[in-house]
Amino acid sequence: MIIKKNWKKVCLINTFKMEKVLLDTDVILDFFFDRQPFSEYAAKVFSLCELKSIQGFVTPVIFSNVYYLLRRTAKHEKVIEKLNQLLTITDVLMMDKSVIVQALNSKFKDFEDALQNYAAVNQGYIDAILTRNIKDFKNSEIGVMTPEDFLSTMKSD
Repeated sequence: MIIKKNWKKVCLINTFKMEKVLLDTDVILDFFFDRQPFSEYAAKVFSLCELKSIQGFVTPVIFSNVYYLLRRTAKHEKVIEKLNQLLTITDVLMMDKSVIVQALNSKFKDFEDALQNYAAVNQGYIDAILTRNIKDFKNSEIGVMTPEDFLSTMKSD
């Protein structure tokens, strides 16, 4: 009886606070290229986005990079189809001059990661950046974790 009561309480809490996460390029590519064992975790994250248990975000730069890398192995029409599917379960963060200036003046070693980070920071409501390249985001003000670690925190709630 108590377990059931706590379970309802957890569900109620999770309903009111939806996690908002930025999905880095590598997570998306893990899924699309079925890179094992990482694709399993990426698929679970995308499933949570589709179920609206979490809210996934990408940036225009991420979309551009994914298009470019998928295009190496598939026709334009197929890649566009996949990106349209991705767009149905994610939202796109804004990138403007402020994001670029912050990225240019940051301590990030990778400019592209700096762009992702400051797009998320400037949005003001992103809870975490999901990536396998955690070390590249060591200067982030936002929590950074792998999809696997993120999923384990979801289970423990």
